[in-house]
Amino acid sequence: MDRAQKEQLVEELGQIFASSGVVVVAHYAGMTVAQMQDLRAKMREVGGSVRVAKNTLAKIALEGKASAKMAGLLTGMTMLSYSEDPVAAAKVAEAYAKTNDKFVIIGGAMGGEVLDQAGIKAVASMPSREELIAQIVSCIGAPASNIAGAIGAPASNIASILSTIEEKAAA
Repeated sequence: MDRAQKEQLVEELGQIFASSGVVVVAHYAGMTVAQMQDLRAKMREVGGSVRVAKNTLAKIALEGKASAKMAGLLTGMTMLSYSEDPVAAAKVAEAYAKTNDKFVIIGGAMGGEVLDQAGIKAVASMPSREELIAQIVSCIGAPASNIAGAIGAPASNIASILSTIEEKAAA
């Protein structure tokens, strides 16, 4: 890899660290190519990505970024999993670590906050953006449906009383 390629890689990594909602750092020693492809596919499904880069280049890319304190995690064979959604990459990485003992989560960063393994687990247990939107919509929609039911209830009660009177008159 020549100097221009290294500079381009540092620039790409810098954009990843700056724009990602969460970055998960993990060791991947001993994983097969098929397992790596499986992890990449699962990460793509949720809008995330996986990147393997030299630690020295990643540390250079971290300089001046909010998550610069994360540089201490970059030792050994490390892999970066990241996504714009603050919980998507953490959820996929945590689920994958449970099924593959060679994929070991070290920590990560969320914005300027450096997270350890427990922090990544906590982020992974949070609801995703879509789940939060669904919860908010249901909270907003529930009062409206209750109001519609309350407004429509007297009319349906009157209709049932009238049908009962009609049945009695017909009998």
